[in-house]
Amino acid sequence: MKDLVEYEIINRAAYITINRPEKKNALNPQLVEMLTEAFWKARTDNLAKVIILRAKGDVFSAGADLGYLQMLQNNTIEDNFVDTTALKDLLYSIYTLPKVVIAQVEGHAIAGGCGLASVCDIIFSVPEAKFGYTEVKIGFIPALVICFLVRKLGDGRTRELLFSGELIDSNTASRYGLINFVVDKDEIAQKVKDYAEKLAGSVSGESIALTKQLLNNAQNKSLEDSLEEAIKLNVHTRSSPECKRGISAFLNKEKLEW
Repeated sequence: MKDLVEYEIINRAAYITINRPEKKNALNPQLVEMLTEAFWKARTDNLAKVIILRAKGDVFSAGADLGYLQMLQNNTIEDNFVDTTALKDLLYSIYTLPKVVIAQVEGHAIAGGCGLASVCDIIFSVPEAKFGYTEVKIGFIPALVICFLVRKLGDGRTRELLFSGELIDSNTASRYGLINFVVDKDEIAQKVKDYAEKLAGSVSGESIALTKQLLNNAQNKSLEDSLEEAIKLNVHTRSSPECKRGISAFLNKEKLEW
């Protein structure tokens, strides 16, 4: 049986590639499990400073596949709890991973596939790709993605996208703040590679990890609690070896390679 997820390191970037193009890279329990394992591997991989999520074929991910949807009709409550928790673990592991996660979207990202892209830090997309959360069209709900998407887009845009279930093109997705960059298909792989390598060489890994921690926690805490955490992390960072190294290089006008 082929691997549904491929993992490789190229120039300090971990490439996690969904390899189910014949099924439009649709999600099923096995793929969710393998993706979760890949992201946990990337979390502790010292050779990986940036993570890139991409997919083979002309669709990034069409969400849940037909076999999976048929299975849901016969699931018990316990089955559905286990299954939903597994998907939550995947999305949460990406969202909280202490490294920058880039989505390289070269085709449609729909329903759960759009949710998968949404939790990445930076999204590059080809102009042809469409995005949307179509769950309401089949009587389902995008329950898990709501928790992440409202933090990213705000209440208004989230309601617009989730209530309608309509697909939007990449330019609209960029205008809404769902994705960051729209790049032609023949250029996107190189643009993502360049972006990842620039990050890997120009920023502190510890600073990225702490910044992501603050960003994620700031949305769950009061302003006062968020500021208190910021003080603690600021104090910690100032005495860290990476910060001292960075300040020293800046003061001495030295080029620093992280």
